Amino acid sequence: MTAFTLESFAQQSWKNDPAHSRLGFVVKHMTISEVSGRFTDFNVKVKATKKDLSDLKVEVTAKAASINTDIEARDHHLKSADFFDVEKYPEITFVSTAHKKVTDKNYKLMGNLTMHGVTRFVTLNVVYFGEAVNPTNQQKSFGFKITGTVNRANFGIGPKFPEAMISEKVKIVADVEFLKD
Repeated sequence: MTAFTLESFAQQSWKNDPAHSRLGFVVKHMTISEVSGRFTDFNVKVKATKKDLSDLKVEVTAKAASINTDIEARDHHLKSADFFDVEKYPEITFVSTAHKKVTDKNYKLMGNLTMHGVTRFVTLNVVYFGEAVNPTNQQKSFGFKITGTVNRANFGIGPKFPEAMISEKVKIVADVEFLKD
């Protein structure tokens, strides 16, 4: 693994490697346990034309109907009008507006998250894991972990379900490997 250089990531377009990327979430259930899930159909595109990454743009699109918590009945309920209403709001999107370096491998990524027809500004934490050349395809890959917390009530998701049943705070947990687009 080599050290991260702005020149390695800059002036190129990148997309997530679906086989090595996961877009997940965690909520508390009845204040006593955590339930996790993921969106199985999502794309992340990253582009920067300047070496200093000052024009970095990150765009995420997830199909709301691809929600998967490993419980079919729960997934069906989450797709309904009680929660994501996937017929009316088929996509979840995030578009970055800014970023800032916090430490050598830690960043803040700010942008607009749209779910359930509502757009809110969010700040996400990004940890850069490194870069490597994949020996199977000889392509350079970059790895990141993205985390954050959103309030589902701010997006009108699950308004009939109180905090004591399902936490309003939803943790976002994504692990993403990028390949050249």
